[in-house]
Amino acid sequence: MNTILRGPGVLLFLILLAVGIASGQQTQTPTPPPPAQPTQSATPDNTAAKPPDKAKDASQSGGTSKDRLFFALPNFLTLENSANVPPLTAGQKFKVVARGSFDPVIIVWYGALAGISQAENSEPGFGQGAEGYGKRFGSAFADGTIENFMVAAALPSLLHQDPRFFQLGHGGFFHRTGYAVSRIVITRSDSGHHEFNFSEIFGSAASAAISTYSYHPKGDRTVSNTASVWGTQVGYDSITFVIREFWPDIRRKMHKKENVPSGSPAP
Repeated sequence: MNTILRGPGVLLFLILLAVGIASGQQTQTPTPPPPAQPTQSATPDNTAAKPPDKAKDASQSGGTSKDRLFFALPNFLTLENSANVPPLTAGQKFKVVARGSFDPVIIVWYGALAGISQAENSEPGFGQGAEGYGKRFGSAFADGTIENFMVAAALPSLLHQDPRFFQLGHGGFFHRTGYAVSRIVITRSDSGHHEFNFSEIFGSAASAAISTYSYHPKGDRTVSNTASVWGTQVGYDSITFVIREFWPDIRRKMHKKENVPSGSPAP
């Protein structure tokens, strides 16, 4: 789920990114193959059936996901190993965006960002004290919600584009990072074709203009500041795509560690 972050909130986001990518790179470390076991039986075609990905089955269904980044932040529009899935209807797009935008964890997230912004006196026109914090919290919540609906619901419904992020899931670190960043300008249409991501580029521009000229301090209501916010949003969304690409690997790695019996060596 896209989230607008203004001011120092990016620091917290980048810390999460650094931790996630560092953990994700550990998943690339090859493990020695297990010792060969004598074959007891074979299937009729002499091939072993691939076990289902239980983590994936439990986390995504119906074209959307139940996953959460770092087990907390909604990640409902990221799909794993789903090259061929039916398109979302306009109603489904709005429903999943609303589910993520009003999730209790997101409310806490915006509260934390508002606190950081308050501590550093970002956008001083909001002032300080309880009133200043309330304005910062309200603007953070409104910023994120407006962008979420513009980028992942309104424009995708109007332009028939798919707002979901389809994890690549294979290749080297830089290849996958390049793929993730490219999703800023490349997306999938509802018919399954790749096309320019008008929803992201113009949706984030529209949300930047709406938020800047509606409720942010009057001193910030300039074209240059709007363009700066737009560029910042696109940059943050690029970071989010990278996290969404590697998070499933990190999650599976953590689950493997949790499932290692006590006293057994970790894989």
